[in-house]
Amino acid sequence: MTTMTMTTGLSDVRPIGDQLRAWRQRRRLSQLELASEADVSTRHLSFVETGRSAPSREMVLRLAEHLDVPLRDRNLLLVAAGYAPVFDETPIEEPKMDTVRAALRQVLEGHEPYPAVVVDRFWNLIDANGAAAFFMEGAPPELLEPPLNVLRLSMHPDGMAKNILNLAEWRAHMIDRVRRHVALTADAALAQLYKELRSFPGDVGEAIAPPASHEVFVPLRMRVDGRELSFFSTIATFGTPVDITVAELAIESFYPADAKTTEFLRERAGW
Repeated sequence: MTTMTMTTGLSDVRPIGDQLRAWRQRRRLSQLELASEADVSTRHLSFVETGRSAPSREMVLRLAEHLDVPLRDRNLLLVAAGYAPVFDETPIEEPKMDTVRAALRQVLEGHEPYPAVVVDRFWNLIDANGAAAFFMEGAPPELLEPPLNVLRLSMHPDGMAKNILNLAEWRAHMIDRVRRHVALTADAALAQLYKELRSFPGDVGEAIAPPASHEVFVPLRMRVDGRELSFFSTIATFGTPVDITVAELAIESFYPADAKTTEFLRERAGW
């Protein structure tokens, strides 16, 4: 397991009203729509956004909930409004996180012989099962140094990209996935990662081509040990997190998309 200590950066010093308005606009909600959903008056919301009224701690949390603001940024909103942060950010290696680590490990090991990884909000690797090792085989040491970023590893020309058979299709969808996360979170570091991924060589157009009519997902097609493999994946998160670290964890589980890939993975695991 690669452990990472994360800290909450309370660096956004814009007034609370400006921040709430920015989140509302990012979610494409009018003041009337947000006020109705949060059960507050449009007049009061307008006063909060313009700085004419100071929101209570409960009001900040209620609006943040309805705006689906990440826990990390809810702390920023609270600080901007003059209140203390309420969401902890516990390092994954702390004893308090023993139950979380055990749950992650159970899911990873239970998914064998198929690959599965745990990543944080930047797609940095937190943990992986043994079956995921072949994703990293042949990559240069600099791509494998902590924090190992799985998106960088998969799209870098010296990483997995050289073995991905449908690279343009895969990259286009993955980069669009990051773009949507940037739009949802307005995270500057994530935006920088998005810019870096787009700089890698490869044919990624502005529009994503529609999938073939016979497909129900965009597969990851790779050549490994001279064999063509095909995967699809699912993503799982914790259901009701109140800790920033837990809220930002995701498990991506890969499944064989055809019988040949199933056979390869079972043979590799000695099953």
